Amino acid sequence: MIDNAAFRSISYGLFIIGAHSADGCAGCVVNTFQQVTSTPLQVSVTLNKENCTTQAIQNSGRFCASVLSEAAPMELIGRFGFHSSNELDKFDGVKHGEDGAGVPYVTECCAAWFSVRVVQTLDVGTHIMFIGEVEAAEPVEQVSPMTYAYYHQVKGGKTPPRASSFLPTEETAAPVVAPAASDAPAAASEFTGGGGRGAYAWQCQVCGHIEYVDELPEDYVCPICGVGREMFVRIAL
Repeated sequence: MIDNAAFRSISYGLFIIGAHSADGCAGCVVNTFQQVTSTPLQVSVTLNKENCTTQAIQNSGRFCASVLSEAAPMELIGRFGFHSSNELDKFDGVKHGEDGAGVPYVTECCAAWFSVRVVQTLDVGTHIMFIGEVEAAEPVEQVSPMTYAYYHQVKGGKTPPRASSFLPTEETAAPVVAPAASDAPAAASEFTGGGGRGAYAWQCQVCGHIEYVDELPEDYVCPICGVGREMFVRIAL
């Protein structure tokens, strides 16, 4: 017997992976970046085979990783986590830099960044694991890194279907209501849609974004992940 709830106890961080190839820049949000050895300094990241970022890393043999802080807004996470790099330049308008090889990394709401040269790849079915040597690494801000638990429990975020930790039975369950303003004022303000608070709000079942209005327009589109009104459920405040 495998109880999917057990996987929720595994600790993760939240990172933005940047890549660059002849086709341009690509980037995505992951929770699979980690250190694997200290001598030499090696790290790994596991990405879905269908991601543009995966293809860019395979073509270039390089990637950068940015460690997101707890202050990272859902708009930033949604931009890199719920859109395709084929549809937009995810780094446009986002504070970022480039390593010595021209690979982009995000500096906005970032604790540190790493520049990595791939030395091994492992096919793990739906995903590719890249193992690489760290060639540069720098802290950016003295802030608390965001954990995956914080993203879910405080930010109210969801797991993209292509993520390696996506569990269909968990993600299709009843939506998680965001914490009350008194419990997490900063997080609650991240979700505010601009209108006044009423008796109800609407939560996206894909990315977790909450729109604080009693009635959601029929033509409403989620500003985070781009899905329509049909993917929202009404919740009582």
